Amino acid sequence: MATDAMTLDADSKARRGFLLALGAYLLWGLLPFYMKAVAHLPLAEVIAHRIVWSVPIAAAVLIWARRTADFKAALRSPRTISMAALTAALISINWGIYVWAISVDRTVETALGYYINPLVSVVVGALVLGERLGRLQIAAVALAAIAVAVLTVEAGKLPWVSLVLAFSFAAYGFFRKTLPIGPSQGFLLEVMLLSVPALTYIVYLVATGQDHFVSSTSTDTALLIGCGPVTSVPLLLFAFGAKLLRLSTIGIMQYIAPTMVFLIAVLIFDEPFGGIDAVAFGLIWVALAIYSWSMFRGREIRPATPAIR
Repeated sequence: MATDAMTLDADSKARRGFLLALGAYLLWGLLPFYMKAVAHLPLAEVIAHRIVWSVPIAAAVLIWARRTADFKAALRSPRTISMAALTAALISINWGIYVWAISVDRTVETALGYYINPLVSVVVGALVLGERLGRLQIAAVALAAIAVAVLTVEAGKLPWVSLVLAFSFAAYGFFRKTLPIGPSQGFLLEVMLLSVPALTYIVYLVATGQDHFVSSTSTDTALLIGCGPVTSVPLLLFAFGAKLLRLSTIGIMQYIAPTMVFLIAVLIFDEPFGGIDAVAFGLIWVALAIYSWSMFRGREIRPATPAIR
């Protein structure tokens, strides 16, 4: 009876974790619609409001979950503050490129960036941490490299948007692991650090009448405030859901968001997607299939932390 109860409890936690993580990935997948809605606003102002309005939400969740002890300890640690400042800078780069790319109709490239991110993380693990790559992992990385080469030759330049998104987030995930606090506490610490320059910038814009928060329409005001929830809610859903799921499950689920973004870009935003693009994405999908298969075979591949878009 006790064993049956434990099994039911584990199944219940797994289902709850799956629903929480699925909610996070679906919200991330739909995020391009919101970024299109704010595309007429200055990029820096959008990023500033993403940061500032994320702080109260992240703080409220942390208090509700009674997880403030680690956060208070982190505030007293200069090393933790320094590392959080670095990860905050990296995620700011990731956010900025993501929002800008969608505003200028390069959403397909953002999807590609988040598709190749897990493979970039594998390479970072091998080069920096000395993790050994199996044959399947090497094959997956090689196919991704070929895909990037195909796009480079076709466009006459590197697909820099995809690469910056992938590498900035891989670096974020790598350094984020050095923070001795959980993901929700770390997120609050990062946005709190970023909120100092962000709030200063917002106050400057309002004082000089250059803002779209007070001086513009009520719609723009609502959109800017909404930047906080669309940033923090999916991340917090994932933070709680991931603890209840296996890494292999998360590893597969992480493709939901870029797939949705890709379909939205091509089918709804009507962005160009030619034969060469199809070849490159086909190579990426094969690479991801190999990567996923290697996880199910018990290879030690760790999915990256979810992109905080």
